[in-house]
Amino acid sequence: MSKNILVTSALPYANGSIHLGHVLEAVQTDIWVRFQKLVGNNCYFFCADDTHGTPIMIAAKKAGKSPESMIEEVQKEHYKDLSSFGVSYDNYYTTNSEENKKYSESIYLTLKKNGHIVARNIEQSYCEHDQMFLPDRFIKGTCPKCGAKDQYGDSCEVCGTSYSPKDLKDSYCSICGTTPVLKESKHLFFKLQDFQSQLQTWMEEGSRLNEGAQKKLKEWFTSGLQEWDISRDGPYFGFAIPEEENKYFYVWLDAPIGYMASALNFFKDEKKFNEFWKEGKGEIVHFIGKDILYFHGLFWPAMLMGSGYKTPAQLNVHGFLTVNGEKMSKSRGTFINASTFAKYLDIEHFRFYLACRLGSGMEDVDISFDDFVSRVNSDLIGNLVNLVSRVSTSILDKLDRKLGVLSPEGKSLVEELLSKDAEIRESYDSRNYSKVMREITGLGDKVNKYVNDYAPWNLIKTDVEKAREVVTTSLNCAKILFTYLAPVAPNIVSSLASLFQVPNLTFLNLTETLENKVLGPYQMLSKRVEEKNISLMIQETKEAFEKANPEKSKQEPGKTSGPDSISATVSEDGYISIDELSKVELRVGLILEANSVEGADKLLFVKVNLGEKGIKNVFAGIKASYTAEELVGKKVVVVANLKPRQMKFGLSEAMLLASGKDKTLSLFVPDRDANPGDLLK
Repeated sequence: MSKNILVTSALPYANGSIHLGHVLEAVQTDIWVRFQKLVGNNCYFFCADDTHGTPIMIAAKKAGKSPESMIEEVQKEHYKDLSSFGVSYDNYYTTNSEENKKYSESIYLTLKKNGHIVARNIEQSYCEHDQMFLPDRFIKGTCPKCGAKDQYGDSCEVCGTSYSPKDLKDSYCSICGTTPVLKESKHLFFKLQDFQSQLQTWMEEGSRLNEGAQKKLKEWFTSGLQEWDISRDGPYFGFAIPEEENKYFYVWLDAPIGYMASALNFFKDEKKFNEFWKEGKGEIVHFIGKDILYFHGLFWPAMLMGSGYKTPAQLNVHGFLTVNGEKMSKSRGTFINASTFAKYLDIEHFRFYLACRLGSGMEDVDISFDDFVSRVNSDLIGNLVNLVSRVSTSILDKLDRKLGVLSPEGKSLVEELLSKDAEIRESYDSRNYSKVMREITGLGDKVNKYVNDYAPWNLIKTDVEKAREVVTTSLNCAKILFTYLAPVAPNIVSSLASLFQVPNLTFLNLTETLENKVLGPYQMLSKRVEEKNISLMIQETKEAFEKANPEKSKQEPGKTSGPDSISATVSEDGYISIDELSKVELRVGLILEANSVEGADKLLFVKVNLGEKGIKNVFAGIKASYTAEELVGKKVVVVANLKPRQMKFGLSEAMLLASGKDKTLSLFVPDRDANPGDLLK
């Protein structure tokens, strides 16, 4: 039986452009939604712009616009950029809507009626010049712990300490620069602690949360859940709180309710809406980043519990996006907007590369542009796309573009590909996309070997019908492979459906064969990545930053520029900081394969399983100390986030750690039992 699923991704805030970090989550969600639809489930995908709060109000004022007109413009831009990456929403809405206002008020009043809201006076920072209470992020000053200047009012970006705005030294309003004063104001609080036991039970039920997210939530339970301030004083762009004067809902109260509002706006009536949110006749699934787990894993389900609504069946939490092993940086040109990427590169290449990197956990996802070029050109273009193009162009023309029937050998190869169906479905469903991509490319290697062995471009000269048989087998295998890839590369797969003369490729018609059929004309499916386009994209991003921030664009002494540089520094006493050390990601690896490298005296080629980080290829100079046979099955320590390096013999994606010289090299191995992918601490 098909399932009913309502899926959401986190709401982009309406004060900036969509960047690749947003795209990561949108694409991860879209792949999952497309898969659900391709297997026959009723799946809806909703999102919206998050539009309330002081930052929106201030940004609109600076731009000389009303908040309403500004967020309307931004929403159109956001939708255009996200859609350009193949993200297909059933509804992309706004939190500044009548539906959201209705449910925000209703949920709040129900929580208040049930005794879960309390009021009390608190001291807040107030700017007398701007005549407004200041949110934490609108107060800056000197960190009380490390002394770093120009830090925000809630935490220090240098040492990571969290604190109250009143603990800041030399604090000032980030809008006008004046020193704020402390002023009392009545605030409303949601009693989160009322739901502690319910939340603990909810958190541990089934597969609602991955292990990492559950572990993180448990840390907050250990320290005890605290009341949550849900009100803000005017002036404030948002919804006024019923039965209060000059009080507004804090943006984080109405933002997740935006999921409900987007759903109601799509369904148009409450009957279908209530099936999900009241009656539990369908699953509610959220995709979010780990930075907002606190709100979605505690406050949001508690609000739903306290007001009579169904809680999410799944909370899928992902890590951050990094570029070349570091945080995205505007000055280095790696904080790339979605529109800039789409201007220079193929968005389906990015979808494919993200799928190759995405597992089901909360680990950060790193983009190495060298690896991006290598993997797309090798696995997507060289392996999969090339498989189709080499047997469906001139060769098929010579066969009047007509397929024959599958031979016993062809049927056997097709069955081998179909045998992976259940495993691939499970991996998609559990969001382990990297495993799916490994399976697809591995199967692609086998089909390409079949094509190479028969060489139909030569065979057609002596045996036309045998060549037709090989082409028929190859394209039936391609149909299966690209059906498996359909959630990731919808544009390529749509072109293939036209070639195969079928309405679409879904898991529902996976076993249907193409025999005795005339195929349509071949259209180019995809091109190789041009490295020059990456350089142009990064350069444009850097120039945009330098134009907007001329005072910050000058290079700091001792630092290099460019997307691949790492600004590591060693002090005069020979020490590095803990921040420098944290850049090196050491993980346990399990060696799956090891082989000699033809033409290399010292190298062995090994495939290392790094768990959710996937399988990486490594060329290691350890041949004098180890044989290939003794390495297989050995657990080793691997530098997992080393920038891939193109060597004469191939791409090396990581490094094994060893000590000693030449014939006395000793690999570092875990002292006790450890799992592939475990992070060394």
